[in-house]
Amino acid sequence: PVTARRLTIKEEIKSSLAPAAIGPYSQAIESLGEKIFFISGQIPLKPDEVQIEYSDFISQAKQVFENLNQIVKAAKCEMEDVVKLTIYLTDLTNFDTLNQIMTNYFNEPFPARSTIEVSALPKGALVEIDAILVR
Repeated sequence: PVTARRLTIKEEIKSSLAPAAIGPYSQAIESLGEKIFFISGQIPLKPDEVQIEYSDFISQAKQVFENLNQIVKAAKCEMEDVVKLTIYLTDLTNFDTLNQIMTNYFNEPFPARSTIEVSALPKGALVEIDAILVR
């Protein structure tokens, strides 16, 4: 009998310069052959930290974008390769502030984006962002 061997279609991307996953998920996954990367939701943890250091939205949002940036680099990509963001906020009144912070990390054409208000996020975070990249 012939046995079929399943081909691996994904590869884990890791960066020690961004926080490790705090559950059963990867920081990012590359879709092999397609060069599509899926970055898990990032909260404002610093690498090697287990608690959020900042209580204000601006500091938390900047840390989340820095975490994303480090994982993007680990995938040998740049922030301009981000094609889609999903952003979770515990308070949509931070929407305009988030827009201002984003312009420090992205140029036009900006990634497609969804922004959703949620009742709570892991570790009491005020913001969480996941991303899709194409290289």
